Amino acid sequence: MPVALMMLEIRIEHAHSLKDRRQVVRSLKERLQQSFNASVSEMDEAVLWQSATLGVAAVSRSRSYLEGQMREIESAAVKMATDLGALVTDAWWEMLESGGEAE
Repeated sequence: MPVALMMLEIRIEHAHSLKDRRQVVRSLKERLQQSFNASVSEMDEAVLWQSATLGVAAVSRSRSYLEGQMREIESAAVKMATDLGALVTDAWWEMLESGGEAE
């Protein structure tokens, strides 16, 4: 069964505190989870106020469905981040089979 994993690097220029950063990250995570029924998690420690890394994971029986979903999630994340005053600076994803081997 295919599993898709995505990493999103986020830049939050207006964040001047950990609270500012948390607001953007929490909102982006919640919006992506609700919109795509995917798992979204913060992947880094909140060391830098103006950057964050989010991980997204989704599972489906259909590899082509997951590929489309990853493209949609990336596009939506860019728009959502912009709406929140942030910027997706990098995004990449990969497809794994249930055995854990990348293709």
